[in-house]
Amino acid sequence: MPDEKRPDEVEKVLADQKAIDDRKQALIEELLRQKADAVKAFDEKLLKLGYKPDGAKSRKSHHKPAPETAAKPKAKA
Repeated sequence: MPDEKRPDEVEKVLADQKAIDDRKQALIEELLRQKADAVKAFDEKLLKLGYKPDGAKSRKSHHKPAPETAAKPKAKA
């Protein structure tokens, strides 16, 4: 008699474990989706405030720009 109960108990434990793993995976996917939505909303707010993405950002430098007249050779008259 105890041998008959063991396979049922093992299967029940395995089924419970699988259900827990499935629920865990669903929660992870939901969190990742929420994170992506939050990042997208934050990026939209930054754009409204005038922030430019890295590709369009102008680089600031502490160096003075070279005068344009010094770079061009003078034409002889």
